[in-house]
Amino acid sequence: MSEENYIIEREEDEFRGRYVIHLGPDAEGELTFRKTGANTITIDHTGTPPAFRGRGIAQLLVDRMIADARQSGTRIVPLCSYVVAQFRRHPDWADLLAE
Repeated sequence: MSEENYIIEREEDEFRGRYVIHLGPDAEGELTFRKTGANTITIDHTGTPPAFRGRGIAQLLVDRMIADARQSGTRIVPLCSYVVAQFRRHPDWADLLAE
């Protein structure tokens, strides 16, 4: 499956949400978040099944979340270790960090 075939869906309710890529019958990559304020989300998990790791799936999920946050004016609290590491690698995202 090439990168251009991945479809990222955003699912959410009043309290939580996730970005998901369906990878097969029982496989999906996901980034989950909690809504912790009017314009703040806390990223608590990013995961990709072992068979699909190394394909940039987690990064695609984070990139989509960042794009959505920029568009909506949402601030981010990164708790997930992967997202924390991505924020360190991308100082240009610092304006999205919730204080």
